[in-house]
Amino acid sequence: MENQLIIDIEQEMLVHLDNHQMEQLHKVLTHYLREKTTSSTTHTKENNNDSLLVSFIAAKRVEGCSSKSLRYYESTIQNMLNSVNKPLKHIITDDLRQYLDKYQQSGGAGKVTIDNIRRILSSFFSWLEEENLILKSPVRRIHKVKTGTTVKETYSDEALELMRDHCGSPRDLAMIDLLASTGMRVGELVKLNRSDIDFNNRECIVFGKGDKERKVYFDARTKIHLKNYLDHRVDENPALFVTLQKPYERLQISGVEIRLRELGRKLNIPKVHPHKFRRTLATMAIDKGMPIEQVQQLLGHQSVDTTLQYAMVNQNNVKLSHRKYLA
Repeated sequence: MENQLIIDIEQEMLVHLDNHQMEQLHKVLTHYLREKTTSSTTHTKENNNDSLLVSFIAAKRVEGCSSKSLRYYESTIQNMLNSVNKPLKHIITDDLRQYLDKYQQSGGAGKVTIDNIRRILSSFFSWLEEENLILKSPVRRIHKVKTGTTVKETYSDEALELMRDHCGSPRDLAMIDLLASTGMRVGELVKLNRSDIDFNNRECIVFGKGDKERKVYFDARTKIHLKNYLDHRVDENPALFVTLQKPYERLQISGVEIRLRELGRKLNIPKVHPHKFRRTLATMAIDKGMPIEQVQQLLGHQSVDTTLQYAMVNQNNVKLSHRKYLA
């Protein structure tokens, strides 16, 4: 019905408008008449929202987002759509503010979680704006949530040595050393193959977020322990780290996390997890004077601000620097 109405109006205006104006008229009529029809049924509205969400996720996949990030994006946006229950083009800033407030109050979510949701919604609506699917993102006027800064823990030298002394197998010793000396992500660690390790130059190539390739470097101790571990291997699996029992399958992220957590409980070391090695390396590098841009490249961060969040400057060095430069 709306198609016939559009044709009738265009026929009436044909003698009054040029080609460009007729094209614009067609776009306006199609947009408003079809949007009205779409809004008349909840089923069609939901399908339109769902199809736009699918398109957005596809765009993020093309940009190189990981499967884990895509699932987080999709579930976060879908929860908002289910709660607000409006066509995307009708969602306003106040709808989103009320949704975030309700989410925080009912679920007891922290400020970091709320800001992560705000950031994902901002990305989604900005994409809709760039694709000319909405006029302006309703998230523009929702500002970043002030989360404050907390000093995150790093491993002490004593804790690292304790883990090395009590890890219980050549594999775990090599794994701990590689995490500690390179600062690589645990997801990068489990993807490594034996052939990726360059023992001569003490380096290897890892594939980070979005399959971005970069070099990381390890020390002499790590080289010795890696060689010792590989020499003890009796399987033919190309993976660098495998399970300790047959059929010697590639070690997964959960396997690394469980092993380190067990080791931490055994040694009474709090919060032992793979990512803490990464933060420890960043802190140590900055503390010893490594330029922040080089630390950024070493860790594979797109923004230097991300690198700074990982680093905890040693307060004793701040005191010494104050005496040296200012006192």
